[in-house]
Amino acid sequence: MTIGGQPEATAGGKRPRALAILAGLIAAHAVVLLVGHVAFPAKAGRVGQRKIGLVFDVGGKDDKSFNESAWRGVMRAEAELGVFVQTIEPGDGSDRETALRQFAAAGFDLVIGVGFIFSSDLERLAAQYPRIQFAGVDFSPSDAAAPLPNLLGLTFREQDGSFLVGVAAGLASKTRVVGFVGGMRIPLIRKFEAGFAAGVHHVCPTCRVLSAYAGAEPKAFADPATGYELALAQLDRDADVIFHASGKTGDGVLAAVKERQALGIGVDSDQYELAPCCVLTSMIKRIDEAVFTLVAQGKAGVLQTGMRELGLAENGVGLVMDSRNLATLTPPMRAQIESLRAAIERGDIIVPTEPR
Repeated sequence: MTIGGQPEATAGGKRPRALAILAGLIAAHAVVLLVGHVAFPAKAGRVGQRKIGLVFDVGGKDDKSFNESAWRGVMRAEAELGVFVQTIEPGDGSDRETALRQFAAAGFDLVIGVGFIFSSDLERLAAQYPRIQFAGVDFSPSDAAAPLPNLLGLTFREQDGSFLVGVAAGLASKTRVVGFVGGMRIPLIRKFEAGFAAGVHHVCPTCRVLSAYAGAEPKAFADPATGYELALAQLDRDADVIFHASGKTGDGVLAAVKERQALGIGVDSDQYELAPCCVLTSMIKRIDEAVFTLVAQGKAGVLQTGMRELGLAENGVGLVMDSRNLATLTPPMRAQIESLRAAIERGDIIVPTEPR
């Protein structure tokens, strides 16, 4: 883990008050995890009804972020398209492949894995169940894998949306120090960091960007206590705006921001409600729209497999600019953000995918 580009020991010596502050936070977002197996209902939908199975990533559907966005997508599909939807929240890594396999073996029409961690499992199962359609959100194909005719991989240009919230942070910062907290240090999350830093420096060349990661395992996306500690460390170094790309770990980041009355930037979903006093904006990944679209295309028989990347032009990423953040994200700031959004879409600005 690094902060401001310098090595630092992982936050093992947590401040004593962190446990007390975060106890209620963690309990409030507790998720019941299913392990080993899930019992399918005796009647999985009506005869002829299209069946959709979705398996959540770390943090579960109530993470107020990545998974919840996918949940909104399938719930909309159930309501508007009349499909039958069932979801599983696996308890640990060994359950994920089992959960996907249960949907495939039960004859579900479309099986969706939410998160890069499902990629190899989806490749393996798509080969084993050629009549079932599979889709992976944040899919990362293996080098040796040949494209499969029944597998769709969704990816997003996170760096472009992160650039825009970086612009917001650079314009809003009073101390000229901002922070980034990621979950796992992997290429996917490095895209968030790279875009954020590029956006900050585009409007504030002298600003410092502090960077920290919560860990090297998937649980780094479900560790609010570590997120809280990492954010406090950045706030202690004068950061006054912190962007997180860390799933439920970000609950702790926003709790620290709220405690210090600084500014936070949410991720994947609009996270304003987690800290109404202090959320400057959120970098939106429109997983809900992407999931709804692929379910609709599958039902219509026009789902195209292979890899699909969604960016600003495809409305796959963006940021929240509404009446609730008008006081902190002012009209002149919004105008500058919109101008830079257009520049990215035209190709005038190429946002890096690796921090510089």
